[in-house]
Amino acid sequence: ISAPEMTYTPDFISFQLMSNQIHYDYLIVGAGLFGSMYAYLATRQGKRCLVIDKRPQLGGNLYCEETENIHVHTYGPHIFHTSNKRVWDFVNSLVPFNRFTNSPLACYKDKFYNLPFNMNTFYQMWGVTTPAQAESKLNEQRAKALQKMKDNGITEPRNLEEQALTLVGEDIYNTLIKGYTEKQWGRCCTELPSFIIKRLPVRLVYDNNYFDDEYQGIPKGGYNKLIDELLKGVENIININFFQLHGEWKDDGKYHFQYPADYSKSTSNKVGECSASHIVYTGKIDEFFDYCYGPLEYRTVHFEVETLPMSNFQGNAVVNYTDSEIPYTRIIEHKHFEMFGQSIDKCAKTVISKEYSTEWKSGMEPYYPVNNLKNNTLYLKYKHLADKYNKDLSSNISDKGKDDACIFGGRLAEYKYYDMAPIVEKVLRMFD
Repeated sequence: ISAPEMTYTPDFISFQLMSNQIHYDYLIVGAGLFGSMYAYLATRQGKRCLVIDKRPQLGGNLYCEETENIHVHTYGPHIFHTSNKRVWDFVNSLVPFNRFTNSPLACYKDKFYNLPFNMNTFYQMWGVTTPAQAESKLNEQRAKALQKMKDNGITEPRNLEEQALTLVGEDIYNTLIKGYTEKQWGRCCTELPSFIIKRLPVRLVYDNNYFDDEYQGIPKGGYNKLIDELLKGVENIININFFQLHGEWKDDGKYHFQYPADYSKSTSNKVGECSASHIVYTGKIDEFFDYCYGPLEYRTVHFEVETLPMSNFQGNAVVNYTDSEIPYTRIIEHKHFEMFGQSIDKCAKTVISKEYSTEWKSGMEPYYPVNNLKNNTLYLKYKHLADKYNKDLSSNISDKGKDDACIFGGRLAEYKYYDMAPIVEKVLRMFD
């Protein structure tokens, strides 16, 4: 790896001036939202934390790059939304959020539809103008799907396609769901489990607000400002891989580790062994246990990013492309997350990202857990191993608190898709 970089505030002593023995209450692996939240709250309780991340920047998938005064969501769009006032007040106490409302569009064969499915969508699909007309059309198509299942001796939807057809009917399924979903998951809808879409929100009102939550928005100035506030005063090192620390739990109940050789070369004074009372691990749980039961599966995405010599490319932050002939799943135009009204044209250029979904392979960024029966069963084996790992260590933990020796948290460590607000809420509760 390249030589690790360090950041710290003036209240902390530079690593290069430290003594040879450094002890932390928490070694936090991963500077994404879970790790940053944990570091913030632990530091507020007087704990000493070290946050490390293998990437060249902090923030995990929230990280934004600035191009042409536009904050580009490097790892895909993130819209904060919640109905939990405590969560909303907490994040706004760190950085104010703007008024962004997520109102995506879907494009199918050059025709545009509003999302989520609402009266605007039904008018665009069928020309209906009243809720009663829309409900009648939906019920007609739902009944057709249910009758087909009954004729085939099927009592419950066996896959995503059958589930979707019983929820919204064939027109919406074929136009707005099928192609997009198959691109996103790389599998036919008949091969995907029905639980992926246990429900599809259908709104008989003219309302394009995607979320039902009471609060939503984007941090003013981008997500980097939120992460900066969470990690203010917290020691952190980037470009360093947890698995190259060569750490181990010792008889004193502490996790002892050393920095890689490249780190020692980058400092003027040799830093000796470090220790931590606890690890907060936010990486892949299968990797933590050296894939002993085999690898979990993920979907990943990659982006084609373009800076265009125009102020407005598509007039909306998110446009999904739902026909299978177009290889990308959506186009993101980043300026619309933070620029509204006349400010859009005042910024002469725009940045777009075409998003492609693909199967994860080693070396790629894991984005979405594939939560089918096979992978969920495998994850439970790793979860049981993690529980046993902590049970075996519990008698030797030097800091006798409520925390496990190793805390597994976040999307990769729990093999579970999380929105941002539930992560904030979860970590807040951990410190209640």
